[in-house]
Amino acid sequence: MRVLVVFDHPRRDSFCGAVLDQFCEGLQAAGHQAEVADLRREGFDPRLPLVDEPDWNDSHKVYSAEVLTEQERVARNDALAFIFPVWWWSMPATLKGWIDRVFNNGWAYGERKLPHQAALLIGTASNSAEDFRKRGYDTAMKTQLALGIMGYCGIEKHELVLLHDVMSGEGQRKALLARARKLGFTYF
Repeated sequence: MRVLVVFDHPRRDSFCGAVLDQFCEGLQAAGHQAEVADLRREGFDPRLPLVDEPDWNDSHKVYSAEVLTEQERVARNDALAFIFPVWWWSMPATLKGWIDRVFNNGWAYGERKLPHQAALLIGTASNSAEDFRKRGYDTAMKTQLALGIMGYCGIEKHELVLLHDVMSGEGQRKALLARARKLGFTYF
């Protein structure tokens, strides 16, 4: 299976970048092919210009060259994965802007939906799972990101996995990296 892995973090050498590496190693070990879209290193502009604004009266609108290139990249893959740090109980603005621009009306929702077999969102979080549950952040994020974006765009198998306590020391980080590798190996 071909998997587009969309990565958003300002530093490629971050813990989030290590999660990306382990996840991709797991994909490879399972016989999958990973194509990485490193939004920051590629200089993707997350701002939505008028040319890429959804047109509710034209589901066949042709979007900007930059968006068409990203849509081609999405289309040549069978599944999607997203790796990002959790900021303000959501994804960073660059990733959200990528989705706003690329997953557009008539292409990812509306008249046509995404044909992908699965989508996996992996967020790295400093807080504990207990803190997320206590405040309902985990449920809110799953509703917003997995169901509200991936499900809305027609991807029936979708999941948000939060890797908690990333600042808790080397032992915790090793366990989380092993989990990321296992997700790459088993999810798709």
